[in-house]
Amino acid sequence: MKQARTDMAEGTEPAGDRYPLRSVGRALDVLQALGANSGKGMGVGEIAEAIGVSRSTAFTLLQTMVARGFVADVRIGGARLYRLGLALVHLGDLAVAEMGITQIATPILQQLTEATQLTSRLAVLDDGYAVAIGRVDAPGPFRMTASLGRRELPHCSSVGKALLCRLPEPQILSILARLGMPKRTDHTLTSPEALLGDLREVARRGYAFDNEEDNLGVVCVGSAVFDRSGTAVAAISVTSMRLERSDTDLHHLGAVVRAFADRISHLLGGPAHSALPSLV
Repeated sequence: MKQARTDMAEGTEPAGDRYPLRSVGRALDVLQALGANSGKGMGVGEIAEAIGVSRSTAFTLLQTMVARGFVADVRIGGARLYRLGLALVHLGDLAVAEMGITQIATPILQQLTEATQLTSRLAVLDDGYAVAIGRVDAPGPFRMTASLGRRELPHCSSVGKALLCRLPEPQILSILARLGMPKRTDHTLTSPEALLGDLREVARRGYAFDNEEDNLGVVCVGSAVFDRSGTAVAAISVTSMRLERSDTDLHHLGAVVRAFADRISHLLGGPAHSALPSLV
């Protein structure tokens, strides 16, 4: 028994290195190769070369994976090409559902706060209101925080605008009519026409401003996060003091926030802002 325990203590190498299954490894190599050529498709010879096996081995692997739905084969002209299969979509949806948006987004928020030295937040729409469900505080003794779970009016919130801008106009107007557009500061947009014009700009550039519209002296920059269907399911933002930021600084910050939002969208299987259609 002592010898057995010693053997176990010394066996510190990862299980994947101790018990390799070459066929499983090669199947995963096929998926990675197809993923790297997403949308183009690959011939059996290309796949064989990419993963370092013979054509016959590659063909055998592919037929097994096609039968299980992890690879799809299509014929284009006289060529037989292989692409990622829909079984992966189902598994991806299950993985995302198990993790939840907050768990997926939090590491990205931490990176955003590190990059900007500003408090970052994750928010969703709840009955038309913007509600923060995640936050990473800025470092240092002086920081700007906001309570999680508090409902914010969307017309004067950067995350609210980022989430509203991709909704159909009748739905936006319905939300505004129900919640109202109270004047919070002299900078607040209080008419649907003014807000709709702002939302078109938000959609065009991919980020929204709360430019002292909710609190004087405070500016927030937000950007939407999209799922696989292209729906804006959440938004992230950072908060700063207005006096510390020129207009040029704010647009630079907007591009940074948009880039981090695109990272979360990518993890959800959603499109980047640059891939979305323009609004009229």
